[in-house]
Amino acid sequence: MTRRGLSRDYGSTLLGAVDEGPRRQRVRIQLLLTSVVVIAQTIGIGIAIALAVVGIPEPTFLRRDLLWANAVALPIYIVGAMVFGVVIGTVMTVRSLKWSINDQIPTLKDARRTVRARRGLTALQGLLWAGAAVLLGTWYGVVDLTLVPKVVLIILMSGVVVTAVVNVFIDVLLRPVYARIMQAGIPVRGSSVRSRALSSWAIGTGVPLSGIFIVVLFVAVGGNVSLASLFISVTVLVMVAGGVGLLATVLFAWDVTGPIRNVQSGMARVRGGDVGPDVDVVVYDASELGELQYGFNTMVAGLREQERMRDIFGRHVGRDVAAAALRRDPELGGAERTVAVVFVDVIGSTTLATEHTPTEVVDVLNRFFQVIVEAVEEQRGLVNKFEGDAVLAIFGAPLKIEDPAGSALAASRTIADRLAAEVPELKAGIGVSYGNVVAGNVGAIQRFEYTVIGDPVNESARLSEEAKAEPRLPFASARVVDAAHEPELSRWAPRTTVTLRGRAEPTEIFTPA
Repeated sequence: MTRRGLSRDYGSTLLGAVDEGPRRQRVRIQLLLTSVVVIAQTIGIGIAIALAVVGIPEPTFLRRDLLWANAVALPIYIVGAMVFGVVIGTVMTVRSLKWSINDQIPTLKDARRTVRARRGLTALQGLLWAGAAVLLGTWYGVVDLTLVPKVVLIILMSGVVVTAVVNVFIDVLLRPVYARIMQAGIPVRGSSVRSRALSSWAIGTGVPLSGIFIVVLFVAVGGNVSLASLFISVTVLVMVAGGVGLLATVLFAWDVTGPIRNVQSGMARVRGGDVGPDVDVVVYDASELGELQYGFNTMVAGLREQERMRDIFGRHVGRDVAAAALRRDPELGGAERTVAVVFVDVIGSTTLATEHTPTEVVDVLNRFFQVIVEAVEEQRGLVNKFEGDAVLAIFGAPLKIEDPAGSALAASRTIADRLAAEVPELKAGIGVSYGNVVAGNVGAIQRFEYTVIGDPVNESARLSEEAKAEPRLPFASARVVDAAHEPELSRWAPRTTVTLRGRAEPTEIFTPA
């Protein structure tokens, strides 16, 4: 699968174009990684402060004996942890993606290192918040042991939100890297859609509900919180739940809808009949959605192969015959039809073969056949078969046309004019006939071909033999001229009457007036 496709932005314009250079892609990913960690940590810090000051008011942190912890220790840890998380996390991730930065083909080891980098960056954020729970719990516990449960719970709740947000973002940011791994044929498994949904629930519902429960629990245990304070606390938690829940929903939707939109766009193109290579989507999601993208590409590849086989089939037997065969199950036998037949036979093919190389002969014959095919198809006829250096064309089967005789006569005139102008190396006799034939599939059930059998076929071949005496003019029987409609009928005039080889009755021959 090529890197180009419908998903040129990996489901998000933030990630750049699919054909973006490795250097720009590296800078983009580094900036986005740093921004994601900073934003997620800022959100977590904001939630922690809101819960500590208003959401869970008792026991309070706003005390003089906690001034040192509040004004010095806490800011130092926050700044230090954020800087550490950003620097170490970015360096660790970029180092694992070195192969992608250097535009190298990934190995299995590189793929595993990439997956570990995603997990490692997420785990690093969790460890920083877990460390904050231990360290800050100890600092505040030295002053007042009753503060320890509140500190630990607030930090852990905020840490869950941060970790979940980073986990979702990282899966999205690594799409360009996942795409290159999958293009190399290496299976990679990221977080599943189910785990993403659970993470979204945890940060949008689980954490806020836990906060409300803890507030009520503290009130029940402490018993010294006023109704107004309880109302304010619950209100703050509800607001936090609303904001975090909206963020979680937006992130989850952003994460899963990108691949779905790409496949949806591809399906729209396929419904319109387009199965070209540019319909393929880039497989960049490492979950079930990536399997959906891959399945779509497999389906399109199958349709493309079917279209190719249909095209080849149509070129071999004629597009009308192919379409008729595909509409119903093929069967041996045929039906009686009234058709016009054009037979074109090269004059002096043996001389041509002896005076030219095989390559030159093939080139001349291909130009000869090209003229005939174009003239016949222009009149909605069917080139039924190439018999060495001769061509048999029929008009009126399998596709019915209004004036098969007129169409055959018009095609024969065009063939004569174009051969003289475009293939002067060859001369050919052109015979045109008309009448009833049996048209259908002839052969065995394992291998058959569409053909016509009847007197008009033989007559057109005999007429082409007579026409070799005057190769610039097609020879047509009286039957085909009489059956033609105006204005084609008026373009033909009687030339002579001859008894064709193998016939007892004479045949009146017409040529273009």
